[in-house]
Amino acid sequence: MAIHSRRVFGGIVMVLLIGLIFRLTLTPKLVELARSNANKGLLDRMEDHAAMDMSLSGGSFFSRLFSSRGFTAVSNVFVMDRASVWVDITLGLLIAGALAAWVPDSFWNAFFFSNNPTISKIIGPLVGPLVAIVSFVCSVGNVPLAAVLWKGGISFGGVVSFIFADLIILQRLDIYRKYYGWKVMRYILITFYITMAAAGYIVELVFGALGIIPTNRIVTAITEGIS
Repeated sequence: MAIHSRRVFGGIVMVLLIGLIFRLTLTPKLVELARSNANKGLLDRMEDHAAMDMSLSGGSFFSRLFSSRGFTAVSNVFVMDRASVWVDITLGLLIAGALAAWVPDSFWNAFFFSNNPTISKIIGPLVGPLVAIVSFVCSVGNVPLAAVLWKGGISFGGVVSFIFADLIILQRLDIYRKYYGWKVMRYILITFYITMAAAGYIVELVFGALGIIPTNRIVTAITEGIS
């Protein structure tokens, strides 16, 4: 429940913050630069699939769903979804497992200043997105790694900012660069980083004021390392 509520609340905060930042800093010149680069039509791994129209027309919803064409469309979507996320899920589980097994808790405790709650709350939302950038996993693979970081002592706001920072992992930054150019990519990186860190602070403050920040850092599935 806490995970769901923090993601919903944090997501709303992020949307409001990024909207405000864009309104104050996004210039027509930068928008035109992004549009001109995007119009070049460069494709990434899954964009050719995204251009395929698999919608069905004619008849009622159930007649389309249970028709042969409906089964074919559903199976195609399923295969495309599996192809697009299996790498991220696998990497997320492998990286989380490796870190849990090979990196001692003492390192994470020192890295996140978990012995000093005040400093931990300050640096957590700043460090969380930086860890996400180099983690190579998106939103479907970063939850196991977030569990490792939470067990290691990162602040609640740090976990929130880490989870949201899947939008600026290295692979996606490369996609932004390819579609929109270096200048727009840097703008996205800076504005998104500020937004994610700010959202982490706000979620930490609000949830702390309400007394609903989890205190249990025991993650059963990854408590044992290599001895």
